[in-house]
Amino acid sequence: MGVAAFNAGKYTPYPAWATAARVTVEEAPVKLLDPGDRVFHYPNEIQPRDFDGWIQERGVYFFTKAYGPGIGSPSIIWDKRYKPLLSSHDPGELPLEGGLVKASYGKGTYIFTGYAFFRQLPAGVPGAVRLFVNIISAGHERQ
Repeated sequence: MGVAAFNAGKYTPYPAWATAARVTVEEAPVKLLDPGDRVFHYPNEIQPRDFDGWIQERGVYFFTKAYGPGIGSPSIIWDKRYKPLLSSHDPGELPLEGGLVKASYGKGTYIFTGYAFFRQLPAGVPGAVRLFVNIISAGHERQ
């Protein structure tokens, strides 16, 4: 299945399209768009230093914004119910905010990530492990 057909199977609860948007430079800066979001605090405190030591690339197939003739300003091609949590970009490129997004859905939380955990976890990158644990713990925070 090609990237263009990503959501043909309705893998997301709301409309969204993953594209070939990627961040290939493993040292590319990462910005926490909402540092107060719980995904950055439970069970681990996530800090900018947690993105140090990543290998090969930051991520691939992010949800993205569309640019081009006739579009004017960037238009987001994911549903407004998704909340972008991180921003990153290769040098000289525009920021990509669709690499980690979350949305409430029913009684739960849906999280999409294009960040390259498939590379970071086998390599034992500590910050990636901490963030991944937070992602799979989302919705289980103690009140």
